[in-house]
Amino acid sequence: MQLIACPWCGEREEIEFHYGGEAHIAYPEDPYALDDEQWAQYVFFRDNPKGPFAERWVHSAGCRRWFNALRDTVTHEFLTVYGIGAERPSHTSTAPAAPRAKGQEASR
Repeated sequence: MQLIACPWCGEREEIEFHYGGEAHIAYPEDPYALDDEQWAQYVFFRDNPKGPFAERWVHSAGCRRWFNALRDTVTHEFLTVYGIGAERPSHTSTAPAAPRAKGQEASR
């Protein structure tokens, strides 16, 4: 069982939380001015990086408050949690390097 650190309640089991999507996605200023393709881009298309990724989470079985988390998508480790209005913290991945194909040398 993975523990997630709620900023208000402390560490709790992951079953108490729900994922809320990518963090820092601004709602369109004038959604009625968007055509179907632009609206689809806003609603459906999100980044899917390998490594640190800013996400929204809600402590649904606890305080019911929303917060942001920086989570490594390779290791699933929560690197930090922070408030909804706060800037995304800079953080590098703690994930191991991807395995190299045979005969491939590391660049120096």
